[in-house]
Amino acid sequence: MQSKILVVALLSLLAASAAAQNVKVTPLGTHPGELCDRDRAMIFEDPSGVRILYDAGQSVMGAEDPRLGTVHVVLLTHAHTDHIGDRKIAALNLGTCGKPETISALPHSTTAEIAAAKNASLIMIRNMAFFLGKKIENIRGKPTGNCTEPGGAIAAVQAAPCLAPVELGGTKVVKAAGATKGVEIITMHAAHDSTLSRDLLSEAQKKSLEADNISVSLGAPSGYIIKFTNGLRVYLSGDTGLHTEMRTIAHDYYRVNLAVMNLGQNAILPDAAAYAMNELVQPKSVILSHPNEGVTVGGVLQANTRAKLFVDQVKGRPVHLGISGRTLEFDGNGSCVAGGC
Repeated sequence: MQSKILVVALLSLLAASAAAQNVKVTPLGTHPGELCDRDRAMIFEDPSGVRILYDAGQSVMGAEDPRLGTVHVVLLTHAHTDHIGDRKIAALNLGTCGKPETISALPHSTTAEIAAAKNASLIMIRNMAFFLGKKIENIRGKPTGNCTEPGGAIAAVQAAPCLAPVELGGTKVVKAAGATKGVEIITMHAAHDSTLSRDLLSEAQKKSLEADNISVSLGAPSGYIIKFTNGLRVYLSGDTGLHTEMRTIAHDYYRVNLAVMNLGQNAILPDAAAYAMNELVQPKSVILSHPNEGVTVGGVLQANTRAKLFVDQVKGRPVHLGISGRTLEFDGNGSCVAGGC
């Protein structure tokens, strides 16, 4: 009897040890248990404890959202309002999944609010980082400095929010205290746009642009590749059409094994997105995000959606819906091993 108890205890310890090596991915949407129109935001948690917020957007409650927890790094792919976050939710489950109710996040944006409150490192294209740095300065009343990189890595825990501007292809490393290695974050090309809404500009800048009905671009749009400490290599597509670097960079060079693919007809249609997964990126697993439609009812994928067209065309690899509040765990090989896969 005693030997059986020891075996059970050993198996439990082994299972706990294996789980501790997984990367946790938690979508933060407007309606818990669903994948809805405005859902973009995701939290990635490395086994070392580094926590990364990807594209805060409009489906969070700003800095006060209790689902956020600790945020060490904030990533932003481009300056469009549904990603930088000109609006936010006042509470969960307001409006419908297809048309959630939101309130204004002006003048700062959800991205700036969260980074300011969480003392996060902003890793993103240079002009976006500088723009948000000023927004954070307006919130905190003091300038936003650059992140220091002693030994080539940014410390996960910062005393104040800081900027880590990069160019396309640039890499930043974020390391938890006591960890033997850090999380590598690489900026990746995206075929899209990064024009800022005039609503987020200063009054003087707005007036100078109104006569010509234009705004400003905050640099190149991007995606990301993240190399986690357990070996998982994730491609975050951002909003993008098809491009050759999906194959040459994401697949051939970085050999990504998990992809978070954004849908949305202004960027890419379901058949093209499926082609990207099947032929170009070829990950072990896919997470579907940014649907621009209500995708699920009761957590079940609906037949009359673009998301269903995408899922049906992806072959040889599972597609996991980015269900709000459901934490998926991935091992170093890109397989979902826990969390309702």
